[in-house]
Amino acid sequence: MFWLCIYPLQYRFRRKFSVTLDDAEDQALLEPLPGETPLWNKVIVTGIYQEDEQDPIDVAKLEAFLSAQLPNAPMRHEQLEDQVWERAWMDYYDPIQISDKFWIVPEWLEAPDADAVNIKLDPGLAFGTGNHASTFLCLQWLGQTDLKDKTVIDFGCGSGILAVAALLLGAKKVYATDIDPQAVLATKQNAELNGVLDRLYVGLPEEFDAEFKSKESQADVLVANILASPLMMLAPEFATLLKPEGEFALAGVIEEQVEDVSAVYTQYFDILQIEKREENWCRISGKRHA
Repeated sequence: MFWLCIYPLQYRFRRKFSVTLDDAEDQALLEPLPGETPLWNKVIVTGIYQEDEQDPIDVAKLEAFLSAQLPNAPMRHEQLEDQVWERAWMDYYDPIQISDKFWIVPEWLEAPDADAVNIKLDPGLAFGTGNHASTFLCLQWLGQTDLKDKTVIDFGCGSGILAVAALLLGAKKVYATDIDPQAVLATKQNAELNGVLDRLYVGLPEEFDAEFKSKESQADVLVANILASPLMMLAPEFATLLKPEGEFALAGVIEEQVEDVSAVYTQYFDILQIEKREENWCRISGKRHA
């Protein structure tokens, strides 16, 4: 409903609007497919517009218009101090420690431990900054896994954080894929930022299939941080991509889904560990059958 209000207001008051939608009730909203824009059941809508002393907006008139459209919605307005808005969002990111010698560091900040494995990251538009429990669980698993000179697949790469981590932790080659072109671009950018682009291949699924099958027979390690439903559908494909006794980790699974996902994967894999982090997000890991 609120989007119907934005366009008439923008035209009527001749202002540039910045509109942000936020969750009002801590409702889980899983990663959408490209082109999808799902919304929470209750949404906080924040509109920011530029003040013009020569042509001031009548705030009372604006609120009356919105109240007529959304009579039960609470509203408030406030004046914001001017700042460098292009950089203000950076204040919300801090380095994240995965283990003793393993950090994620936003590219504009100094690493807390210069001698550690430090992933420099531009959060960008793609999923995967290390803040989410499922991403953290995958990074934690990679840090505990021997990746030296291994071939790794990152299936559903998002920002490329897992692919970059694997390369910095010693992997010989990483093949990454995602259905979102923005994720492919973000992965390349973050790999270049960390100096590992020369050991990475990333592409859309069809491109990935052609490239991987032409260069490799099977991978040593596979990590997939997506969602339970696609993970279950992909189990037979993952079994063909991974060597016998190759190691895998799956994330993007909530606690209630672990039993169903595990039941599918035990046909092809030995499940060795199920790890849980906050908000009931879990990681399933193990090895492919010999």
